[in-house]
Amino acid sequence: MSDTILYDSAMRLFGDHVSPRILAAAETGSWAGPLWDAVTEAGYLDVLVEGPGGMVEATTILRAAGHHAAPIPLPETMLARWLCAAAGVEAPAGSLTIALLNPGDPIGRAGPAPWGRTAIALAVVAGSTLCLAGRDQVRFEPGRNLAGEPRDRLLGIVSAPPVPLSGAVSAETVRGIGALMRSAQMAGAMEAALELSTRYANDRVQFGRAIGKFQAIQQQMALLAEEAAAALVAVESAARSVAGARPSAELAVAAAKIRTGEAAGSVAEIAHQVHGAIGFTAEHSLHHLTRRLWSWRDEFGDEAYWAAALGRRVAAAGPEGLWNLITRP
Repeated sequence: MSDTILYDSAMRLFGDHVSPRILAAAETGSWAGPLWDAVTEAGYLDVLVEGPGGMVEATTILRAAGHHAAPIPLPETMLARWLCAAAGVEAPAGSLTIALLNPGDPIGRAGPAPWGRTAIALAVVAGSTLCLAGRDQVRFEPGRNLAGEPRDRLLGIVSAPPVPLSGAVSAETVRGIGALMRSAQMAGAMEAALELSTRYANDRVQFGRAIGKFQAIQQQMALLAEEAAAALVAVESAARSVAGARPSAELAVAAAKIRTGEAAGSVAEIAHQVHGAIGFTAEHSLHHLTRRLWSWRDEFGDEAYWAAALGRRVAAAGPEGLWNLITRP
């Protein structure tokens, strides 16, 4: 299936199952069961099971999910099922999530576990080992991000032994894949914000004509479109680098998370400027996108984290290796 066909199919699926009512209900703790069932039936959960070679398909699906602000742990489940395959253990059916732990740190130092309270099981990655724990084996401190999505902190695990991960899979590898997945979601959300802003600018009349006819608004809309396009290009480039196991993959992932994070701030700001006060109202759909953009840009490493990682790679290459680092495929 080509990327375009897959994207069109995913857009229809999420468009059919995500509505303002579903999004509002999700923020009160309701589970989007019909949406999850549709995603499961479509086979989206297993696109990474064979490894990061399915990253182009994964980011294509997540771009569509981000466009509709789909309130389910889709990237987390994709990641957890891939990790189970890498550890040679059977993944439980249903929604899954992950938590990352630096080697030697106690469980309480693990990062947030997105959707932890709703997940059937939790995959904890510490170094190059996986600890798969069922819902009755874990304790969480409840939390939410700005978008109202569950972001629970892992407090403890009961009787779930670690299993070695195969190959070069580690917590840092998972962080990179997660960062690219969040970048894909942000790219989709930015495209949706652009569509909403374009429609509003053409419909809203001020001083006898649509505000989209004013040069100041046109300039802002051009900047919004530029940021959204740049983010998508960075995501697609990184996805192909990861899928092809290219030497440039690590740098491409860092660049994608940095670029989409920077773009997210600009897109949210411009979209709300164009919409005025109506974009902040509960009845309008724009805030479902912008609150996710503000939240997702910090997850799996923010711009500062990935800029530092990128800087370390450049410094390690030295002056003699810089050109090769920049130009290699």
